[in-house]
Amino acid sequence: MAAKSVWAAWAVAVLLLVVVTGQVMAQSPQGPLLGASGRGPVTQLPMPRFVSMKATEGNVRRGPSLSHRIDWVYRRKDLPLMIVAEHGHWRRVQDRDGQGGWVHYSLLSGVRTVLVEADEAPMLLKPADGTPENARAQRGVVARIDRCLPEWCRIRAGGHRGWVRKAHLWGVGPNEVID
Repeated sequence: MAAKSVWAAWAVAVLLLVVVTGQVMAQSPQGPLLGASGRGPVTQLPMPRFVSMKATEGNVRRGPSLSHRIDWVYRRKDLPLMIVAEHGHWRRVQDRDGQGGWVHYSLLSGVRTVLVEADEAPMLLKPADGTPENARAQRGVVARIDRCLPEWCRIRAGGHRGWVRKAHLWGVGPNEVID
């Protein structure tokens, strides 16, 4: 009987430890900081979500403060990034390669941009295959989003505008619609 009591007390202690550890991890600056509804605890905006670099240069840190080490520097204005966590004035971001870290929110913009991933992405006059081509966007081009339908986005870059298949772009969700 005493063994069962010890076992029950041990099981309750482990359960409490798991619950407390889970709560601590949910609040950890190194882990994903999500509200219960998939929204950021600071901004209450959906997460993950796409943003872009407002600055021409931005330090990417190991943690959410100036005292954390700088791992590298983003040097491309308008580069699309995905916010995956929030902590105070800091946003944990990832680039198209899944690399990232913590960036101060003042370096980010809500202006939506995309990165062309196809070798050459035709920019069409209308969102339909077979329509005339306006231009071609090369791999690595950063373009601003004007509008997105379920399968197409109208983008602009280098003085050209056109509709590009979402499959050729990084920086917009697969079913995301932007007006």
